Amino acid sequence: MRIASLHMTNRYLKQLNRTFEEKTRLMEQSDGDRIHRPSDDAVGYSKFLRYSGSLTENTQYQTNVKTAVSWMKNSDAALADMTKCFSTIVEKSNAAQGTNTLSDMKAIAGEMKVMVQQAVADANTQVDGRYLFSGQSDLVKPYTMSTKLFDRGLAKTLDDKQTSFFNSGTGDSVTSSSGGISQMLAMKGSDNNTYYLNTKTGKIYSKEFMDKGYADKIAAGQTTVQAGDEVGTLAGWSGATPTETVSKYFDSQGVIKTPVTSPGSVMVNGQTVNLNFETIKQNIVTYQGDRKNFSMVKENGAEQPASDEVNANGVDIMGTSIFDDPSSGNKSSGAAAFNDLLTVVAKTEQGDSAWESSDGKTLANNAFNIVNNAESKLAARQQVYTSCQDMLTTMNQSITSDITDVHSADVAKLAVELMQAQTVYNLSLSVGSRILPPTLADYL
Repeated sequence: MRIASLHMTNRYLKQLNRTFEEKTRLMEQSDGDRIHRPSDDAVGYSKFLRYSGSLTENTQYQTNVKTAVSWMKNSDAALADMTKCFSTIVEKSNAAQGTNTLSDMKAIAGEMKVMVQQAVADANTQVDGRYLFSGQSDLVKPYTMSTKLFDRGLAKTLDDKQTSFFNSGTGDSVTSSSGGISQMLAMKGSDNNTYYLNTKTGKIYSKEFMDKGYADKIAAGQTTVQAGDEVGTLAGWSGATPTETVSKYFDSQGVIKTPVTSPGSVMVNGQTVNLNFETIKQNIVTYQGDRKNFSMVKENGAEQPASDEVNANGVDIMGTSIFDDPSSGNKSSGAAAFNDLLTVVAKTEQGDSAWESSDGKTLANNAFNIVNNAESKLAARQQVYTSCQDMLTTMNQSITSDITDVHSADVAKLAVELMQAQTVYNLSLSVGSRILPPTLADYL
């Protein structure tokens, strides 16, 4: 009798505990989560972990995109103001081409210089203590404008017609194979005439040819520069390993190195003409940032380093000139457009309206185009990130919905099941108290 009674009691307690566990499990789900441990639903828990990982990843991408858009909006605002400043300088350069007195030209130069200073201030814009245009060295102030005047080389920027003439066809094979030219160096001959040096070929062209002669050639049917158009060639500037480079005479800002040495001479009309580089005294802007970009990944999948770049460094917004382009031998200065505009300012201050009407306006327009293109590229990347932001928001909602489906409890169903479990448990206690065998204490 005692063994049968104990066996019955154990079976009853086992079933009662199961009923209590079920009620406890349902009570545990009252927090809204259906799954608290893998044993609750192994398949569902596996899906929940994958969805949770995707949600965490999506949240990080959204943070990246939000930060990137903020960075690019501030960069775009700074570039937009720089573009306005450069546009004003172009307008002032056009105004300086008329019959102005020297005092008028100095006044115009003063207005131009103020615009350059404002653009330099824009290029030093900070957000949260980080400089926008310093590359990865974003704690370093990128631009500094000197108060001292330096002797900077004078470059002639080719206009559209000149660029086409000197870079089309195979008339100048060295130029064509090296990617073409956009600027030449101005030189002063011992005959007091101005000449221009193609630094990729060493060929020297007269001022008359650069101003008008090439146009006459085009009118006569010649579409590209040809051998014989030059007045001579300086040795060492062309070939597979040229011995003469821009970096030998100028630093990356275009400041001529001392002592100044002559690059050579040419024969003009049977006479030897010694050549020296033309320079102009002007302020110089230097760049202290680096040439690196940083990326903020906006979505999973294949890496896209180019489109993931969110900043613009000095080379991106200022371009390069003949003094710091890849073929110059110098590293990129990161301040080419600024220094070209300061050349325009210096020439205007000298009252050289003839230079303004040809080289000046081209140089100013080129600088404007560089910063305008930089703003357009940044705006395009910003648009990509903004579109991606909308996509990530939609994905976040979808992933959250998937997590809810697999992990969340059905409250209405849970309430019914919980009431059922509570009722069964209460009945079990009641029945147990009535049908279990009495103990010895009960008999006594």
